[in-house]
Amino acid sequence: MSKKDKNTKVEDPQVEDQTTTTAEVEVEEQQKEIKSAEEQLQDQLVAEKEKFMRLFAEFENYKKRTTKERIELFKTASQDVMVSMLPVLDDFERALTHIEDDKEAEELRKGVLLIYNKLVNTLEQKGLSKIEVRQGDVFNADNHEAITQIPAPTDDLKGKIIDVIEPGYKLGDKVIRFPKVVIGQ
Repeated sequence: MSKKDKNTKVEDPQVEDQTTTTAEVEVEEQQKEIKSAEEQLQDQLVAEKEKFMRLFAEFENYKKRTTKERIELFKTASQDVMVSMLPVLDDFERALTHIEDDKEAEELRKGVLLIYNKLVNTLEQKGLSKIEVRQGDVFNADNHEAITQIPAPTDDLKGKIIDVIEPGYKLGDKVIRFPKVVIGQ
């Protein structure tokens, strides 16, 4: 082998290496471009999925909120009617206390009591409930309406309820009339 042949042979692998290296670099760049395009598509897919999930969650929250508002509306839709019926209920209770005193009106008392019970049961079925307040309970301004204060008959009744003037009522969980009470001073 001559020097020329050796140089040629030596140069040929280098040329081939350069060609291979250049081709490999080009292939790698194309793969990077493909990968970057794939990565971009993956990123877009992830972004769209996240956007979809947020929108779906927002819609679910909207459905829950409107359902809750609708249920609340149905519960309190009859509030005006209930508030207007409370004086009638109070009148029945007053009539029953006065009829109790009259022994001659026993049949009248039974009839009024029957009508009163029917009215109370009907209103309870519609969600009305009486707020239970007794003598000696602690007065709470959030739950009671103080009409007046009188000197407490005993020391243990100071700051407590002495008398209930008018009962309170709730419609569902909402108070539609606070109990009116007299408290000890």
